[in-house]
Amino acid sequence: MVSNQNNDRLQTSIRTHPSFLNISQGTHVWMFSAIAELVDNSRDAKATTLDISVEDFYSKKDGKSIPMMAVIDDGHGMPHQEINKMLSLGHTMPDGDDPNYIGRFGVGFKTGAMRIGQDAIVITQTTNTRSIGFLSQSFNSGKDNLEVPIVSYRRQGSVMEVDTTAQSEARANYNLAAIKDFSPFDEYFIGEKLGLFHGKVTGTQIYVWNLEKWGAGYFLEWKSGNNGNRSMDEGNILIRSRRLRSRPGKISKQVPLDYSLRSYMEVIFLDPRMKIFVQGSLVKARPLAKSLHNTVVLNETLMEKPVQLTLGRCQLEYERKNSGIFLYWHGRLIEAYKRVGNMAHNADTGRGVIGVIDVTNLMYNGKNVLVLNNKQGFQDCEEYAELEEWLSQKLDEYWDENYDALDLGAASELYKPDHEWVQCDKCRKWRILSSGFDNKMLPQEWYTFMSFFIII
Repeated sequence: MVSNQNNDRLQTSIRTHPSFLNISQGTHVWMFSAIAELVDNSRDAKATTLDISVEDFYSKKDGKSIPMMAVIDDGHGMPHQEINKMLSLGHTMPDGDDPNYIGRFGVGFKTGAMRIGQDAIVITQTTNTRSIGFLSQSFNSGKDNLEVPIVSYRRQGSVMEVDTTAQSEARANYNLAAIKDFSPFDEYFIGEKLGLFHGKVTGTQIYVWNLEKWGAGYFLEWKSGNNGNRSMDEGNILIRSRRLRSRPGKISKQVPLDYSLRSYMEVIFLDPRMKIFVQGSLVKARPLAKSLHNTVVLNETLMEKPVQLTLGRCQLEYERKNSGIFLYWHGRLIEAYKRVGNMAHNADTGRGVIGVIDVTNLMYNGKNVLVLNNKQGFQDCEEYAELEEWLSQKLDEYWDENYDALDLGAASELYKPDHEWVQCDKCRKWRILSSGFDNKMLPQEWYTFMSFFIII
């Protein structure tokens, strides 16, 4: 990295050609993979609430209304050093593999944001600092060296003043002018967004515009939610093409998580702690391991490491003709509907059978994390090959022991979950509903002090 002024304490530009921002978006072929990078950052920041939305707003710079994606959380925020690291390149990865953090490779925000759109602003606040960062293809157009304007402030009494330990006054003024000249964010718009921190103290706001296009429209579609309890009332962000992702052995045409952000957010985390809102509507988490029929939990040893695999049949996936293993790493979904064993060769074998496994300890060989940079797959390695073989064996054994391969069942057959679960909207813990209780009768918001449950 290189400093633009000798008296700057920390660098704010890097020796990288601006074309990197355009090239880096190729890391994420699947658009939701890019959005997931921003979600991961919020999770790592210990956020309890995350809002994802696309809204139209009037841009004086463009002279028209344009859509902007907003990703807003109430996490612990970032001081200057952290936002500088997030927006720049060349930082070392951690030596170990901390299971409490999803972020690992140091490129997630940059590759994710630039896949969603050409320009992004980050506004972040800790208890004592505030920073505004600008990662922009528009601002860097025609430049030979990538510039990343960052302005940082530090609390002095009851007010925020420019943090001169992070940059000089002159550099702060230059960076702020660049943000106002090359983005829709003037001092009034910035002030409006800073007002969102009122009462929350800390958090991070990410805004992305000049969104990816699809013909004359946009790659994404979005609709805001309405008041009501029906699925059609829920807000959502969708991939316009509705194209399904390629998976070996897949025949189903009903895989909503491939094109519905709401469906993807329902299963993205093994232990969903954050409240996630999409287009203003709360996402109701769908704990796969808690929604299965004939549930079997296997606790075994693989590659001299403990591993737990949950298998069962899911009514919803049976109806959609889906099946396969959901592989999580650090509690985050990496692969979905991975068909293994006989289900990879026969569409009816294993129909509706779902497996859930966290492979964090298996996909770390003591030196390298064996997850792809885009967190949508694993490296082709001995450990992954051995895992596939083990999963195939366990899936085939489960199918043979619990279902007759020749009796595929009537289409009307129901595979009810062994237990019905509900998540408290306050403490985020899961509770088992009383036997026979219809979960469709639950209110939109449910809390532990309400009846009809057994504490687990």
